[in-house]
Amino acid sequence: MSKQRRVLKGAPLAALCLASVALNACGGRDGVVAAPGAVSLPQLSAAGGGKLANCSDLASKISYPNTAIASAVSVEAGVLTVAGKPVQAHCLVKGSMHQRVSPVDKQSYAIGFEMRLPVDWNGRFFYQANGGLDGAVLTARGEVGGGGQLDTALGQGFAVISSDAGHGAATPLFGLDPQARLDYGYQASGKLAPMAKSVIQTAYGRGPDRSYFGGCSNGGRHTMVAAARYGEQFDGYLVGNPGFRLPLAAIANIAGGQAYASLATTPGDLSTGFTAAERTLVSKAVLGKCDALDGASDGMVQDTGACQAAFSLERDVPTCGASGRDGSCLSTAQKGAIGRLFSGALTGAGTKFYSSFPYDAGLDTGNWAFWKFFSPLQLDSGAVAMIWKVPPVDPATFNGAAFALSSNIDTLLAQVAATDATYTESAMSFMLPPHPADYSTIKNRGAKMMLYHGTSDPIFSSDDTAAWYDSLRAANGGDASGFARFFRVPGMNHCSGGPAADQFDMLTPLVNWVEKGQAPAKVVASVRGAGNAGGANADVPASWSATRTRPLCPYPQVAQYNGSGNVEDAASFSCK
Repeated sequence: MSKQRRVLKGAPLAALCLASVALNACGGRDGVVAAPGAVSLPQLSAAGGGKLANCSDLASKISYPNTAIASAVSVEAGVLTVAGKPVQAHCLVKGSMHQRVSPVDKQSYAIGFEMRLPVDWNGRFFYQANGGLDGAVLTARGEVGGGGQLDTALGQGFAVISSDAGHGAATPLFGLDPQARLDYGYQASGKLAPMAKSVIQTAYGRGPDRSYFGGCSNGGRHTMVAAARYGEQFDGYLVGNPGFRLPLAAIANIAGGQAYASLATTPGDLSTGFTAAERTLVSKAVLGKCDALDGASDGMVQDTGACQAAFSLERDVPTCGASGRDGSCLSTAQKGAIGRLFSGALTGAGTKFYSSFPYDAGLDTGNWAFWKFFSPLQLDSGAVAMIWKVPPVDPATFNGAAFALSSNIDTLLAQVAATDATYTESAMSFMLPPHPADYSTIKNRGAKMMLYHGTSDPIFSSDDTAAWYDSLRAANGGDASGFARFFRVPGMNHCSGGPAADQFDMLTPLVNWVEKGQAPAKVVASVRGAGNAGGANADVPASWSATRTRPLCPYPQVAQYNGSGNVEDAASFSCK
């Protein structure tokens, strides 16, 4: 899933894509530091800079197995910009790996990529894990986190790679090929990273001192999988709103689509099952119960956990009477169905198969509506049917909306866990970390992981990431903060947006943690009001300061108002 989305118009396959973005990491070690609980972890040394000697003849010098270099051209400073600032001069290398013709669907495949190598290099490599269905080589910039970014990894001097993850179109048709499924799941990054480091060696006369991997949405999933499968390749992992159990999240969203369809007043329009006015009603009710729990009535719910205990959909939202639904109440049927969805999707036997979603303030946005009402019919359906299900459906007769609304949820769950003679690895294997709570490789070599997740994410639940982090803590004696820290972003939707302070740079504190041993006690985030250099966020309430800041706190801490000071200023809040 991702902030980027492509739609194929005028066919049953319409809009069969998902959406998001990502990054990457590697290096040596220089001594030992004491982590929480007196556990000694290696301290990695800092990267040193370098200079790109030449771009014009680089294509002829690069040699790596199963790799074809198409071009290497110089890009002048300012051709790319970020937040109005010019990006420095660099060399753009384009190529592909493992070109082949599928024996199953007879289509041509390759892992397409581009690398951007700055003239003034900081000695670091960044793997940009793109989101959604991949299928396109996006500009290799390297996102640093959140929305309206003011800088990029490339802008900071990293060498950056971006890829299409092994298929050349952002539709689920590639799922007919078993190898393309595996490349999309995890193998493309495992093939690309050593090649990219070899290109860097050729370009600069030495390999990267430190390597980083990151992305949001499916890019966050890519990052979590890479940390688990390729922990020796990277030194820092930046994980945003991860769909790390993506097949289950997609099926849960299909179950949600079926529920909203049952509530809809206009057949085929899921949004009429939970209208914008009704979602605003619930968001305001959540704020009424939860806004002040952090000590400040500021339109933000910082203490997400306490809010779930304080708010009741049944009690705190009016129930419609004889006059029916008019935006000022929810019907009894709505309360039952919507309450069950927020509690977590269930199998036919009543067993929860995906996480709960927290009640939060960002339910009435366009981002929330897109993922809940459009995605089940046009995005999740195609991914489940063609990329993860065994066997996949026949594309010639596939209709996404019909598939989503008529499929049995238990059947879908069985199919994404299935294998056969052609598809020998299930989606629940190739899409997920092999051992979700085992990140011992990165821990023991001194690598670090930072995660963030918006609490109003409508497609991948921040509760799911919190549950994963709880399992990681349990697997590490109750404390994983020496190598992994998780930051919830109050009010933020999927990777950005929502009534939130969603503008932040998590790459810089990750580098400082990896290379200097400076563990992040908080990350300061800003709202994007009118005039913001990275672009305004339309979901920011007019009553907020256009430059409001808040600390993002390492879970399970939350930001609490100090009792005095400007409520628009992060300095007036502490992580407790």
